[in-house]
Amino acid sequence: MWYMIYSEDVANSLALRKKTRPAHLERIQLLVDQGRVLVAGPCPAIDNEDPGEAGFTGSVIIAEFASLTEAQTWADNDPYMLAGVFAKVVVKPYKKVLP
Repeated sequence: MWYMIYSEDVANSLALRKKTRPAHLERIQLLVDQGRVLVAGPCPAIDNEDPGEAGFTGSVIIAEFASLTEAQTWADNDPYMLAGVFAKVVVKPYKKVLP
């Protein structure tokens, strides 16, 4: 089943995000390689695809997992979460309808 993982950043997370980004992306790439990612990306802090020093307020991943527990465990062990980039993570089942 698909699960939506929404993570909210702590304030002023940009420097820590940049430092931790390679490990974060490497972990997501494993899911991509397995064909388990529908979409993934950050939420810019301003209305611009490249927010520069404004940074990001969080991230969204919609990926396939065997259960809600598995998705939550995966999210709880994200390098951004472990490094303190994320203040909060919400994991919910997701039903893809369109397109």
